[in-house]
Amino acid sequence: MRVVLTGQKRFGADVLRLLMERDDQVIGVSCPATDADGKPDKLWIAAQNAGLPLVRDGRLTQYTMPEGADLIVAAHAHDFVGAVTRRKARLGALGYHPSALPRHRGRSAIEWAIRFGEKITGGSIYWLNDVVDGGPIAAQEHCLIRPDDTALSLWVRELAPMGLRLFRQVLRDLDRGLVVAIDQDPDLATWEPAIDNVPRLFRPDLPMLGGPADFVVIKDRSEFLRRKERSA
Repeated sequence: MRVVLTGQKRFGADVLRLLMERDDQVIGVSCPATDADGKPDKLWIAAQNAGLPLVRDGRLTQYTMPEGADLIVAAHAHDFVGAVTRRKARLGALGYHPSALPRHRGRSAIEWAIRFGEKITGGSIYWLNDVVDGGPIAAQEHCLIRPDDTALSLWVRELAPMGLRLFRQVLRDLDRGLVVAIDQDPDLATWEPAIDNVPRLFRPDLPMLGGPADFVVIKDRSEFLRRKERSA
């Protein structure tokens, strides 16, 4: 597939490595040049080393979006990918959120799960739409929160590896022509504000309605499992 990657930090670099290991054609990368401490961002470095076209964070719009993309992948992205931009990718855009959506939408999902004393959380690959963290679920897993966990320890031990695993699963499904898109239940959704000095979500595009995917779209989990059994 021809993929545009937007994101940052080590997770973004790890997803780039996953895409390249799969022999996907990464036709553009959008990320910050430096991190909050002024050090070169890991995804920026990885993209430069691979000789990939780079767009600074906050500048991925319909005008800078590379032509001919099949998919946008958001890996620790702090920019909202607008519908105008999403429509330029044949399948749309996939992102990873470190919670069991629709629980804990928002920028500080891991911190709030720990603050609320929850014992279980998870990670979700979902299709980006005009609702922040509100798009249909493509894949999801759960994990336990240990009593002494911090946001960092939970991310490193469970949620970052989970995100890579789920991205690999969903990309493999897309290779086979399967698009899993299970709507989130809005009655179960929660939204918590960002804590500490987390930057606000940046919206470079005005929202528009997105177009449908060209592949077989699966809305029901049982139908997805039946298709996987038939193709195994």
